Amino acid sequence: MKIGNIELKHNVALGPMAGVTDLPFRLLCEEMGAGLTCTEMVSAKAIYYGNKNTNELIRTVPEEHPLAVQLFGSDPDIMAEIAVRLEEGPYDIIDVNMGCPVPKVVNNHEGSALMRDPDLAFRILSVMAKKLHKPLTVKFRKGFNDDSVNAPEFAKMAEQAGVAAVAVHGRTREEYYRGKADWEIIRKVKEAVSIPVFGNGDIFRPEDAKKMMDETGCDGVMIARGAKGNPWIFKRVVHYLEHGELLPEPTREEILAMIRRQAKMMVDVKGEYIAIREMRKHVSWYTAGIPNSAQLRNDINMVETLEGLLELLDRRF
Repeated sequence: MKIGNIELKHNVALGPMAGVTDLPFRLLCEEMGAGLTCTEMVSAKAIYYGNKNTNELIRTVPEEHPLAVQLFGSDPDIMAEIAVRLEEGPYDIIDVNMGCPVPKVVNNHEGSALMRDPDLAFRILSVMAKKLHKPLTVKFRKGFNDDSVNAPEFAKMAEQAGVAAVAVHGRTREEYYRGKADWEIIRKVKEAVSIPVFGNGDIFRPEDAKKMMDETGCDGVMIARGAKGNPWIFKRVVHYLEHGELLPEPTREEILAMIRRQAKMMVDVKGEYIAIREMRKHVSWYTAGIPNSAQLRNDINMVETLEGLLELLDRRF
């Protein structure tokens, strides 16, 4: 599968998630078979005004490919300028977030708020596309609310603006992540455009990915929440799509080994203080559903060092 001139390893992508898809987690997901990874979303204005906190969000290493960097913003000129600046870096694809539902983003007329202003969205995307040489993609939702479901029209607009591929989440902004994702809207988006379409929403098992592709005709799937504590989902989805065979779920030993690897990687990248505190949520995701793991998830909040985390894991597992 190709996005512009970028060849993907597989048509199964890791969706960007704030506070989740940092460098260590992306590397693990890529190792497990993700055909495309994406940074956490980063504010174009924050980069423009020199906010140093953005550097951590877009940090990468030479072996991480293909990788998309995701921008959000509402000023066409700033979005284009920052996209061109980032294009000179190690990123393969420039992605635009027009689907984030959180109030502080929406209230600033960014993220999914742009689905209510397709004219501005077109200006943003078209200015960026004209100035970029690398592929430009955009992620958006079913619509802003049930009274303004416009994903197919929004996708057409994006294609006309010069976007190389789109990803659509089958929920409106007002739904956030509640209820069931509407895969029918993904089918309609696919029928509306000729560029590649990634379907996103409610993919937690390999069977979900195949069902979405069968029902919608989408070119690829984007897995986000389904990857939390479960980087193996990429390996299992890719294998199921290619061979029709379900690989076994990870064993307790494999889960323990993965937690240990991620914790050590995060300490190397972020330092022990930040890494261990961020690992608390990851450990909760990794161990959800494992018998007798409730005490572990409770105790993890008291751990402050890598040594303490590893000792706790050994004791509880």
